[in-house]
Amino acid sequence: MPSQESESYTHGHHESVLRAHRARTAQNSAGFLLPHLKDDLHLLDVGCGPGTVTTDLARVLAGGKVVGVDASATVLEAAQSHADALGARNVRFEQANAYELPFDDDTFDVVYAHQLLQHLSDPVAALREMKRVARPGGLVAVRDADYAAMAWYPESPGLTEWNTLYHEVTRAYGFEPDAGRRLFSWVQQAGFDVAGTVPSASSWCYATPTDREWWGQVWAERCVESNFARQAQESNLADDVALEQLAHDWQSWAQAPDGWFAILHGEVLARA
Repeated sequence: MPSQESESYTHGHHESVLRAHRARTAQNSAGFLLPHLKDDLHLLDVGCGPGTVTTDLARVLAGGKVVGVDASATVLEAAQSHADALGARNVRFEQANAYELPFDDDTFDVVYAHQLLQHLSDPVAALREMKRVARPGGLVAVRDADYAAMAWYPESPGLTEWNTLYHEVTRAYGFEPDAGRRLFSWVQQAGFDVAGTVPSASSWCYATPTDREWWGQVWAERCVESNFARQAQESNLADDVALEQLAHDWQSWAQAPDGWFAILHGEVLARA
């Protein structure tokens, strides 16, 4: 049910969200996978969003083929436009449900999903589906943030309140914001052999003046304009005044000359 997945997506596809997604590259979002890629592999990107990482991976796999799927038809149009603008000929995009991928068994050498499982009510079922479409011995590579492990400075009661609210909102909709720490467990529950599984972690950090301003503004806008704001209100967890204050708190943090924000990500490479 692609439309249902899209509607329930906590972040939604507001420009502030897409701006952050477009900053993602294979290097900063799939670094744990890159050493395992060969030129001629066939790769599936599940939950590809605007396609920047997907198209970047297609460049790495110049002799192979890459398919990106997402629940949102609108964001897929942006992904195709991005790929076309870069002249990427070995990548295509399709609308699909992560629980019912429209591909035969054993189709892909690599199945990759970035920041997807935290937004699904049944991540283990999605992992089983990724395993189904991966070829025997192929790789399933997943990476997700862990909101409880996020850290920042200076201390900010507003950002602490934002983090608490984010947990409350996502869990009200049946999702797990602390997915990063659970990936290793989830892949085992999905039937992957632990002997062929490699867990790891990596981080993003926003500390330069440019990065602070960018990241703070992204979240200031999300707090009042994105699907996160709508879900917070619909769940009766926050009102307009509270969300406006959180936006102000994000902007205040971004202006701190010693501001620092880090996001820990869990990662897993699993053999199908």
